[in-house]
Amino acid sequence: MAHLDRSVATLRFAGDDLQPAEISVLLGHAASKEQVKGEVFVGKVTGRSRTAKTGMWRLEATDATPDDLDGQIAELLGKLTGNLSVWAQISTKYDIDLFCGLFMKCSNEGLSVSAESLKALGERGIELSLDIYGPDEPEEKENA
Repeated sequence: MAHLDRSVATLRFAGDDLQPAEISVLLGHAASKEQVKGEVFVGKVTGRSRTAKTGMWRLEATDATPDDLDGQIAELLGKLTGNLSVWAQISTKYDIDLFCGLFMKCSNEGLSVSAESLKALGERGIELSLDIYGPDEPEEKENA
């Protein structure tokens, strides 16, 4: 099976009463990005403000070209506590997912996720979310 061109992965925790500092302490690692519900952000480019609708804690893996979702999962989970009772405590209170962007360079590329990675996600109550981006369509030549 041909590999996907690129993969990105972010572990996300979300909840209205989520306090990012609390999650960082429980997991033993600081977030890449975080927000609390009601926090106001101003876009650097647009200058528009937006208000966070929920609290969020995110940890980003290193982008992989070609894809290496198993490696990204190992990277993320390797930075965090292996104590499954801590994960159970967090997963009963907050939504947790591994958000993955999967980018194809051409059609008929594929991806597999190892049983070890799936088990590690399942033991921690982490849902796997996949966004798959197809290859750019070639432009049609205009008839002369």
